[in-house]
Amino acid sequence: MTEKDSRSPMNWISNVVPPKIRSFLKRDTPENLWVKCPESGQLVFHKDLEANLFVVPGSGFHMAIPARRRLAGLFDDGVFEEIPTPEAPVDPLKFRDVKRYADRLKEYRAKTGLQDAILLARGALEGLPATVAVQDFAFQGGTLGLAAGEAIIAGITEAITKRTPFIIFTASGGARMQEGMFSLMQMPRTTVAVRRLREARLPYIVVLTNPTTGGVTASYAMLGDVHIAEPGAVIGFAGARVIEQTIRERLPEGFQRSEYLRDHGMVDMVVPRTQMRETLARLCSILMQQPPRAAA
Repeated sequence: MTEKDSRSPMNWISNVVPPKIRSFLKRDTPENLWVKCPESGQLVFHKDLEANLFVVPGSGFHMAIPARRRLAGLFDDGVFEEIPTPEAPVDPLKFRDVKRYADRLKEYRAKTGLQDAILLARGALEGLPATVAVQDFAFQGGTLGLAAGEAIIAGITEAITKRTPFIIFTASGGARMQEGMFSLMQMPRTTVAVRRLREARLPYIVVLTNPTTGGVTASYAMLGDVHIAEPGAVIGFAGARVIEQTIRERLPEGFQRSEYLRDHGMVDMVVPRTQMRETLARLCSILMQQPPRAAA
């Protein structure tokens, strides 16, 4: 044993302390007890981060938030009802790379507790009914495939039937390559569904979160009546590196970030997650021409 090893507390516990006492000292600690902020390096207690809607208190960095946790922080009293989504063909191309696509889907469903990248729910925002879709990046990068397309169309149909605003939180790497043309066809299909919502004269509000890219940006993510972005979110079609290589020029600082897009007219406002609920409630009230019931 080296001098360094002999000074190590864990070695002292292992070599000297009796087994029964050792088991008491080495309590199991959850791996995610502390979370490190990617921007500032600040360590944040996980429960404090969760209580703050996964926004780092010191730096204001917006971390990814699970779909159901986002909905609980959005609706009145955290109460919402999930809307069933239509079943879609699984693995229509029988795709396989290093593993079968069907097996990948099973893994992501077990990991996230979701059937696919879109979760639909209905609830109230300050007393006003709303239909909300949340795209979860944790499910295969939030990619748009058959199931996600069907979910968005089902959500819009629900909003039209119930005469409510339709709000979608986007987060995606784009189209799902394992579904090929079936994935690409969801772009025009969701665009037609948004048009139906507009014909019904119901509000369509898009909240762009980090990241929103590819075919999602080229379709329903940029068709809203109002576009809101979370701070620091990457929003665009192609990646910055691809654009730089194509045009052979250096891109401006903050290119494709929420604040840059707001300053250049691509989004209407940048709203911190902790203020999102009141902002959406106010917008729904104005666009539906209904006062918040809580204030009535």
